[in-house]
Amino acid sequence: MKIENLLHLWPGKDRHAIIENRTYDEIVVGDSAAIERTLKHQDIQLFAIASGDVNPTHLDDDFARDCGLNAATGHGMWSAALISAVLGVKFPGPGTVYTGQNLRFHAPARVGDTLTAMITATAKDDATKRVKLDCVVTNQSGALLVSGEAEVIAPTQKISREITRLPDLMFEDKAARYERLIGISKGLEPVPMAVVHPCDGQALRGALDARDAGLIVPILIGPEEKIRAVAAAEGMALDGVSIIDVAHSHAAAETAVRMAHEGEVRALMKGSLHTDELMSEVVKRDGGLRTSRRISHVFLMDLPTYSTRLLITDAAINIEPTLEEKADIVRNAIDMAITLGIERPKVAILAAVETVHPKMRSTTDAAALCKMADRGQIRGGLLDGPLAFDNAVSLAAARTKGICSEVAGRAEILLVPDLESGNMIAKQLEYLANAVAAGIVLGARVPIVLTSRADNAKTRAASCAIAQVLAHAKNRHNG
Repeated sequence: MKIENLLHLWPGKDRHAIIENRTYDEIVVGDSAAIERTLKHQDIQLFAIASGDVNPTHLDDDFARDCGLNAATGHGMWSAALISAVLGVKFPGPGTVYTGQNLRFHAPARVGDTLTAMITATAKDDATKRVKLDCVVTNQSGALLVSGEAEVIAPTQKISREITRLPDLMFEDKAARYERLIGISKGLEPVPMAVVHPCDGQALRGALDARDAGLIVPILIGPEEKIRAVAAAEGMALDGVSIIDVAHSHAAAETAVRMAHEGEVRALMKGSLHTDELMSEVVKRDGGLRTSRRISHVFLMDLPTYSTRLLITDAAINIEPTLEEKADIVRNAIDMAITLGIERPKVAILAAVETVHPKMRSTTDAAALCKMADRGQIRGGLLDGPLAFDNAVSLAAARTKGICSEVAGRAEILLVPDLESGNMIAKQLEYLANAVAAGIVLGARVPIVLTSRADNAKTRAASCAIAQVLAHAKNRHNG
């Protein structure tokens, strides 16, 4: 009897591995082979995506516990699929035709279990080249999870070849990243927020979602009849929500700014009006919300392809900022990053190139900002620039260019040259790189949630979480 060693093998894991079959004539009754695989949470999710089996017993720990299980368990057919892997990869291997399988499921697999699928040849039929095989799947403790019998037509020709190269799989959960972003304000009390002219479904839903998540106490300002009509059309309940009835969007902006100025609310949220209409009230010298700082905007981006969150500034307020204005923009972003728990934010000052060029103002501004940081005029962050985008976010690109920097490839804040470039970067990351985004205005007396009218309710709610953190930090500072 020949027993092959256990193999930690899965197609694509070792792209240079060789798989070789056992022909019918080489198979002896009693021969065995096995593979081993540890069940991960992502395996369960991926199997659910591929099969469509979204039974909550496998995906929801609370539901599984209600069903008498300790936690969510792996799909039984995932365990059974290991048997197919042995047959197709090892024994008999390439060229095998699967003709039948019966299975009994004895116990579930749980995340972290290491499963061994073993098959043993029990009978051969020379006339048809069919082989019957006993199949068992056990866990690391030896407990039997699956048993059964398979029947295959074994290959008659010898095959030896490299494992087929599979594409790399990037497994990411946007919903989980959104929940992590919302969770940034966990434990804080909701803050009163004026929601300015929430007269479309996404704007209103964003405010109510943020309320339901415990982030804000929304005060809706706008034409009450129109707000209630939107709520009715979208199936949203407004029970217990304060509404201040004003005639139009301009009046809504004016009222919201006045309430923030008088301390009745601690944050603002843009609804379905144009940015200029709200910001013209915010920046008024008399009765507005100006401070000594330049007002600027930050996009906070959570990306599946980057190791840390990115703050991108300014992509919504300052069109072509001067050097002095950029200094305030970066100060605002550094303060926000520190408030969010980044001890010494790494700031990449972006340009098209990584060298100073006298005819490119973005590069000379970058050099000046770095020197300002050296002289203590900009505090709290680690600045470097000019850096091209690739050098800012990719260590490999930075090394290729010979850039030695604590910021290059590790940036946490991207200071862009102008609004157009910043807006393009942020929107590209959101729509092409599956980023979860939040948008906030800094430098005013209160944080202002400022998102695009095209942004969905989740983006608006995530932005409210940032505003909640900033509002509490401002309150502690003032106190």
